Amino acid sequence: MYDSSWANTGWLLFFIGFLALYLPMFYLGLEGMPRRYYDYVPEFHGPNILSTIGSWILATGFFIILANLVRSAKHGPIAEMNPWHGSTLEWTVPSPPPLENFDEIPQITKGPYDYTK
Repeated sequence: MYDSSWANTGWLLFFIGFLALYLPMFYLGLEGMPRRYYDYVPEFHGPNILSTIGSWILATGFFIILANLVRSAKHGPIAEMNPWHGSTLEWTVPSPPPLENFDEIPQITKGPYDYTK
C-alpha cells in the first residue's frame, strides 16, 4: 500500500512547482521575451528566477512521490484482497489468480454497482 500522507505531500509540491514553473513562462511569453536566449533584458529577471525556483519545487515533489513508491514497494503493508470493496468478478479472484481465473463457474448474485453487503 502507498503511504497516502506522503503521496498527498508529494502531489501538492509537484502541483505548486508546476504552477510556479510554467505560469511565469506563460507571462514572459505574453510580455514578449524570446525563447532560447542565453541572456535577457533585466525586466525579465524576476519571473525567470521564480520559474527556476518552481522547477526545484516540482523536482522535490517528484522525488517525494518516487521515494514513496520505492519505499512502499519494499516495506509497505500488503493490500487486502478487495481494498475498494468492488462488487465485480475481478475482485473475487485471489492474487495471484489461478490458471483459468476461477476454479468453478462463479455465481453472480448482484449487479456491478450494487455496494450493499
